[in-house]
Amino acid sequence: MKSGKIPPQLLEAMVYSHLGVQRPEVLVRPHIGEDCAVIDFGEWVAVITSDPVTGVVERLGWYAVHVACNDMATTGAEPVAILLTLLLAEETREDDLKEIMEDAGEAASSLGVEIAGGHTEVTTGITRTIAVVTALGKAQKGRVLRARGARPGDALLLTKGAGIEGTAILATDLAPRLVGRVDRAILTRARGFIDKISVVPEGAIAARSGASAMHDVTEGGVLMGSWELAEAAGIGVELWADQITVHPETAAICQALEIDPLALIGSGAMLITTPEKNIAVTALEVAGIPVKQIGIMTPRQRVILRGGTRSILEPPDRDELWRLLESSGRGQLRGRAEPLPD
Repeated sequence: MKSGKIPPQLLEAMVYSHLGVQRPEVLVRPHIGEDCAVIDFGEWVAVITSDPVTGVVERLGWYAVHVACNDMATTGAEPVAILLTLLLAEETREDDLKEIMEDAGEAASSLGVEIAGGHTEVTTGITRTIAVVTALGKAQKGRVLRARGARPGDALLLTKGAGIEGTAILATDLAPRLVGRVDRAILTRARGFIDKISVVPEGAIAARSGASAMHDVTEGGVLMGSWELAEAAGIGVELWADQITVHPETAAICQALEIDPLALIGSGAMLITTPEKNIAVTALEVAGIPVKQIGIMTPRQRVILRGGTRSILEPPDRDELWRLLESSGRGQLRGRAEPLPD
């Protein structure tokens, strides 16, 4: 199989059919577009999500904590604690482990969550450290949002813009290839996009402002995220591609590498559906979070309007990041934020 997320059809056929006994306490189970499980504990529910971080090395701990808590944010739940598992390659130095944990601790402190446990070991057979993080949160019963909550007529909003995470990764990993094709000042700013990857603030605000569903933009970018939202709800979507914010740094890097920013991994952006567009937009803008309407949920058909052309919206075969690395004959990212080459 190719690197990246397993295609939806394989999840349905080979994963979701082998999940053990269905217990009554489990209120939300695996489904395309759903990022979290929800467990009933009476007046309160526990919200749980788990994610691996395999595509980066630089600031791995920072990414791991934020990526997991971003999934939590889609439900409107409050992140409480995380469990962090680190599988270290044999060549990992003690200073590398210290750096990972310092970054993880900084990210956890910024979100008000505790690293409550996990596992750390040196593992044979891997060439770089892999982090797997499980986040646990809480919410009052009946107050948890689900991706399947979107309804026809809901506005589809996007915070910040497309390809935020991918922009930071590519500016770090492919700097030698980009220098001379992309202005050095743009690359420096693009590397700083790593500090924009949390969507916990907008998740809390949107949940209070009448959102019907949320989905953070991860592998496959805005195109995959929009399709997954529609799939989770069993409805359609009309995506207005030309309305999607693509920051100049993202546009410059994607143009140089000939990739689509709308299909680029994009942690740092939240897709929000809402019947109360004006309320949600105002609340987000007051908090200083950029947001735009990029489409509308529809009864059935999933289409994309792009450059005056209307076509069927299909989930990307894979994220542009993985496609780019494979086409260049590389199986992984270097991930070190080395000085930009002269």
